[in-house]
Amino acid sequence: MEKPGFWDNPEASRDILKERSDLNEITQTWKSLESEIQDNELMFEMAVEEQDEQNLAEVQTHLRGLQKKYRELELRQMLSDEHDNKNAIVSINAGAGGTEAQDWAEMLLRMYLRWCERKNFKVDMVDMLEGEEAGIKSVTFTVGGPYAHGMLKAESGVHRLVRISPFDASGRRHTSFAAVLVFPEIDEKIEIDVKQSDLRVDTFRASGSGGQHVNKTSSAIRITHLPTGIVVQCQNEKSQHRNRDIAMKILKARLYERERRAQQAKLQETHDNLDEIAWGNQIRSYVLQPYRLIKDHRTNVEKGNVEAVLDGDLDDFIEAYLLASLTAGRAA
Repeated sequence: MEKPGFWDNPEASRDILKERSDLNEITQTWKSLESEIQDNELMFEMAVEEQDEQNLAEVQTHLRGLQKKYRELELRQMLSDEHDNKNAIVSINAGAGGTEAQDWAEMLLRMYLRWCERKNFKVDMVDMLEGEEAGIKSVTFTVGGPYAHGMLKAESGVHRLVRISPFDASGRRHTSFAAVLVFPEIDEKIEIDVKQSDLRVDTFRASGSGGQHVNKTSSAIRITHLPTGIVVQCQNEKSQHRNRDIAMKILKARLYERERRAQQAKLQETHDNLDEIAWGNQIRSYVLQPYRLIKDHRTNVEKGNVEAVLDGDLDDFIEAYLLASLTAGRAA
């Protein structure tokens, strides 16, 4: 930072400052945890010496808090992929199930927004297509925060819901599906060659809120990448230029992730073929009827507190997935 010319390149200096901030935050967290452990040990020794039951109970409470903080630091140790510390781009698409699936997609959106709120992560809506009767057909948003992509990548896949339908007068049980797609927000310095001849750009009037300007001008942008069929759109900004920039950023992120997965021989076709968002492809099932249970099919982690999970309590699922991935990587 003290080298001459460091501040001449705002993009490069911003990346270095972010890395410095991230490392400093991790270092300070470890130091703080070490200090808290020492304080708790001292409190424990005093409580034992004085046979103070109240202080012993307080020590146990502090210990549970320390264990939680330690688990969070352990989780960061699992996030070693080059893209784990990047922001995330998240898309939710309703699959088989019609109105039921669209309502389920909206429930998933709320679940992730609540999770982000718990983590103090910043969320920016990019695009949302509402359902005809209820829910949403699709939504795309960005999540900014430490290791946002590293954690949210655990949610990428098909999510299955079983419940008594609120839209069925006969009260029958329905099964619905929605796909969650997670991509890292790529660095500006990474060059993704996108030919203009490979793009079809359409403009249209935004359907969401935004005042008279949004309603009277065709500011929304839809970009189709013809060779891959990937479609992205943005309508949340008032400026057509700004919407185009955001849409291109997301398109490049998806193309980059596609190529990266192809090189690793792990390309997943979910984001290219939404017809497969159905039975047999789910990573997690949320059963509300005839019993209440949420099960992750990759790790076999189960939770009976359905309300808590749908309110954003996802850490157990995410940690189990990351630990399983880490174990599998070491075995390979």
